[in-house]
Amino acid sequence: MRISDIGEFGLIERLKSILQSELIGDDTAPITVGKSMLLLTCDLLLQDRHFKLHYPPSAVGWKAISINVSDVVANGGEPIYCLVSLTLPDLEVRYVEEIYLGIKKACEFYSCQVVGGNVSKGDKLCIDVFMVGKAERFVGRGGAKIGDGVFVSGTLGDSKAGLELLQMEKKHYEDFELRLIEKHLRPTARIDFIKHISKYANASMDISDGLSSDVEKLSKASQVKISLFSDKIPISQELVSFCKRHGKDPLEYALSGGEDYELLFTHPPERLNPFLSMVQIGFVEEGEGIFIDGKPLKPTGFDHFRVV
Repeated sequence: MRISDIGEFGLIERLKSILQSELIGDDTAPITVGKSMLLLTCDLLLQDRHFKLHYPPSAVGWKAISINVSDVVANGGEPIYCLVSLTLPDLEVRYVEEIYLGIKKACEFYSCQVVGGNVSKGDKLCIDVFMVGKAERFVGRGGAKIGDGVFVSGTLGDSKAGLELLQMEKKHYEDFELRLIEKHLRPTARIDFIKHISKYANASMDISDGLSSDVEKLSKASQVKISLFSDKIPISQELVSFCKRHGKDPLEYALSGGEDYELLFTHPPERLNPFLSMVQIGFVEEGEGIFIDGKPLKPTGFDHFRVV
């Protein structure tokens, strides 16, 4: 049996069964040290898997930090420290410095700091970030309650469109296309939601593998049924314009596109905050499975080892 036979998440489940730690299974691991709740997470970016060498190196550095901050925020915390490890081919020194300028800019924006790391030589560039956050209350995937509304932040599917535009390698991009590309190259973790998630959310995670896949993870962790409404899923005008031009369905991008780094969370519907960019897209119900407009929804999000 190969990893491709069971997929990324099948492999994770098998490894969890070996380790048998109750702390594994959310965006971060909540660790209590004295009276403090710390949130630990790690994520990496690999050349030719997550980015190309011709991408702006400062953007790669920014993204490496942002995707880890997104995990911390999703569980109701704020980032404080991180370690950055690099695997490096023999690149120009200036290229590596530009990555770190992006890392520094991101850390300044998120009010966290790099306190160490490691460097090794390898055939491809890899940036691996380990991050520590702090929280007053840990909010994981397993707490959704029957009757909760299902909410998301921002708009969904933009990053996937931005990636496809980058792959086109056009000589000229229109303004709306550049905005989509920016969503992919330089995602911004939703630090504006930290207090809201910490205070009100019953369950929460970030949307990194596509809405359909991440809703399924939340449904299974909370052992509930989740019903979504397609006309409530937030889609940007930029994505609508992209899909119209290329004959694509924006809803499919919203459901299956990865790397949006928006938030998926549940709490009572009356807790909606009109001053935050959040939309209720469904309900938590008794039962199991995920549905959209009353029909079963098949997870179509990102899996590193899925054979297409």
